[in-house]
Amino acid sequence: MRHRIAVIGGGPAGLTFARVLHRHDHPVTVLERDPGPDARPPGGMLDLHEGLGQLALSKAGLLAEFQALSRPEGQAMRILDTDGTVLRDWQPRPDDLANPEIDRGQLRDLLLGSLDVQWGRGVTEVVPGTRDGVLVHFADGRQETFDLVVGADGAWSRVRPAVSSATPHYTGITSVETSLDDVDTRHPDLARLVGDGSMAVYGVNRSLVAQRNSGGHVKVYARFRAPLDWHTNVDRHMGLDAGLDLADVEAVRSRLLAMFDGWAAPVLDLLRHGTAFVHRPLYVLPVSHTWAHVPGVTLLGDAAHLMPPLGAGANLAMLEGAELAESVVAAPGPGDLDEAVRAFEEQMWARAGKWAKITTAGLERLVSPDPTEAIARWDQVQPS
Repeated sequence: MRHRIAVIGGGPAGLTFARVLHRHDHPVTVLERDPGPDARPPGGMLDLHEGLGQLALSKAGLLAEFQALSRPEGQAMRILDTDGTVLRDWQPRPDDLANPEIDRGQLRDLLLGSLDVQWGRGVTEVVPGTRDGVLVHFADGRQETFDLVVGADGAWSRVRPAVSSATPHYTGITSVETSLDDVDTRHPDLARLVGDGSMAVYGVNRSLVAQRNSGGHVKVYARFRAPLDWHTNVDRHMGLDAGLDLADVEAVRSRLLAMFDGWAAPVLDLLRHGTAFVHRPLYVLPVSHTWAHVPGVTLLGDAAHLMPPLGAGANLAMLEGAELAESVVAAPGPGDLDEAVRAFEEQMWARAGKWAKITTAGLERLVSPDPTEAIARWDQVQPS
């Protein structure tokens, strides 16, 4: 029997789910609200772990292609003091393939392959338990029914309300992202500062992280503790005025430079030369987010367990997508499908809960009143 299956969301979770089903000749409908694959910037690098993201790609038959595209040298990590002193400089071994980096855009294209994605199909609501199955309402007014709807549509999932009333909450930490292009030619000193992988500087309740992507592109993330409305209200703790227009590039640059005042000039040059700034408050779901099983609907990735962006989220999402697809393939009938999804959810919740605790504690240490906590955290996770 071929179940009618839809996955909502064309990110790593949804595409991995679809690719594994496709590999087993099982039809699946991929629904993505973006009008096309290049509608938005794909974001920074991802490090795919051997037992998580790489395992998912193996299940999809794409591991060799990933290894050809990935950057093992991107595993390098350098930590500087605020005065520019190098405190740590970890370099991967030539044969180290534990967590190689890959551009999100390259990963997306790898997973897309020959999949037939329905672009521009924004979902507004998912209604389980109808006579014909799970009813999906679209932004254009159309409706379709499926035997299984998989929500892989991110932090603000439109599928999640069908199974859970949980909504993401603000962590108290905000990230402002910028980037530099053609860094090796235009900013060779900064290219050397960042190195082949990532560079981080930790101060009191704030950090600055730069990450090399392929093609001479560097992403820079300024993170700091602040109220959600930090840019519109006076923050007496930071000594900043109100009324920052986040669309004003130079005003944001000036504000960030003031927030990191006193840090080494080469570090601040990462902000001085940034081309644009994107405001990204960090939200999470409750650490142990679960729900009462709802026949015909389930969640993957950030829709199920949004956690701090410390390298686990995409890896978990991809492995979940692969495992759910294998469970679907192994379920011959409608009743078997529901039991397979229920068993998958139990497994997902247990693993995601552990990682949510790890990443939540990690974020608290990486943006901390005591910068030595951040360095100690890295000492624990980096190979000696």
